[in-house]
Amino acid sequence: MSRPHLFVLNERDPDNPRAGGAEVHLFEILERLSARGFPVTMFCAGFPGAASRADIRGVDVRRVGNRYSYYLRGPAAFRRLARAVDGPALLIETLNKLPFYGPLYSPVPELAIVHHLFGTTAFRQVSFPIAAVTYLAELGIPAVYRKVPMIAISPSTRDDLAARGVPPSQVTISPCGIDQDVYRPGTIEPGPMILALGRIEHYKGFDLVVAVMPRILAEVPDARLVIAGRGDAVAALERQVEALGLGDHVEFAGFVDDDRKVELYRSARVFVNPSEKEGWGLTVVEANACGAPVVASDSPGLRDAVQHDRSGLLYPHGDAVACGDAILRLLRDPDTWRRLRDGGLEWAATFSWDTAADQTEAVIADVLARHGTVRGG
Repeated sequence: MSRPHLFVLNERDPDNPRAGGAEVHLFEILERLSARGFPVTMFCAGFPGAASRADIRGVDVRRVGNRYSYYLRGPAAFRRLARAVDGPALLIETLNKLPFYGPLYSPVPELAIVHHLFGTTAFRQVSFPIAAVTYLAELGIPAVYRKVPMIAISPSTRDDLAARGVPPSQVTISPCGIDQDVYRPGTIEPGPMILALGRIEHYKGFDLVVAVMPRILAEVPDARLVIAGRGDAVAALERQVEALGLGDHVEFAGFVDDDRKVELYRSARVFVNPSEKEGWGLTVVEANACGAPVVASDSPGLRDAVQHDRSGLLYPHGDAVACGDAILRLLRDPDTWRRLRDGGLEWAATFSWDTAADQTEAVIADVLARHGTVRGG
């Protein structure tokens, strides 16, 4: 049987300014599947200055509408093209923002990749009307996707799905990988730099790290915090830094490319992720691979990506005192820092994008085997 044509529904492509870890994960997998001979067509939203069509790492990216109209136009464009395909085909739908409800209209079998569901955290991320739509749309997932195999990127995501009514037997866990050739430790032991990196959104909790900086500076006067990334919460964080008089101790690095990101990881004594909820925690494993121990919220996804007291330290989500204690421990206790650094390197070495692609390909084969030789139309 020929390789099936993979159709993908995901709001953002890697060139979208709002792209994040979900897009990193998705395209690491799609790039490898394309190289193995799978035709891959992805429908995503357009953004200012973007071409309507692009080839990105072997994936035929078709941008349809804007971030709002896309949720109607993207699925319609997918259905038109899928019906015309001559050969086996599969829809890969990412459940990461609004669900597309593909099982209601897809002419081909479906696989869902689930990074994380928002639930009530949506109300801390976007305006009330959009949050309400997201929350209500997620309520229909157990019924609409009851026959759709799923890949979850962490046990926390699988457990969230199970709590909503999706049978665990329907879900395969396949964690994110990392590029072991890119994310490697440096040769110089770093100074007291604290790094927070990722999409700068309100639910990610970066304000907690800023809030604990006065206490950290009282005990480690030469400490500094670098916040790297872009997002809707940047302006609020800048105001918080100004209000606390931390301008000389906090740097906003903005968006950083991969080379700069690796430099920052290697320069960090501590990497902090205070998020309320993650699908996995890709940045914490990348930081570990570059030699930075992690301090992270004991929250869904992060508790899977961080091995407490081996690759980093977990603290109760939202607990500023516990967060500060953990950061100070790594800044002031060299023995603990070296032990967690070594443990983090060992932990990070177990993750590979090739393994994640192998697992995804195996699930695709299983889905198609259940349906026989399925043709578009």
